[in-house]
Amino acid sequence: QVQLVESGGGLVQAGGSLRLSCAASGRTFSNYAMGWFRQAPGKEREFVTAISRYTGSTYYADSVKGRFTISRDNAKNTVYLQMNMLKPEDTAVYYCAAKGWSLGSYSDWTDDGMDSWGKGTLVTVSS
Repeated sequence: QVQLVESGGGLVQAGGSLRLSCAASGRTFSNYAMGWFRQAPGKEREFVTAISRYTGSTYYADSVKGRFTISRDNAKNTVYLQMNMLKPEDTAVYYCAAKGWSLGSYSDWTDDGMDSWGKGTLVTVSS
């Protein structure tokens, strides 16, 4: 399995921006489609966004479409999440996830469908 470590979380005011990073090690990063999930206090973990291995194809949850952008740099074994126009409801622990091989369909991006997880990074958006 690939090991994942997130960074970049913190406290930001509503309307602000943050960029999360997820560094991968242990296996060939480009063998994995990559994604981000989040878990808000008292809620279940939910899918946020995903990106394919090479083509840059992406999926976004409706709640973040137009505000968040996922990208990856296979040379640096890193996936990024640029978060703009943050809202208090974006407050959550953000987890990086790896899914072996193909991006698949949107419905594939569930907790059970991932091969590896990071430990998460906390994002707090104040109003």
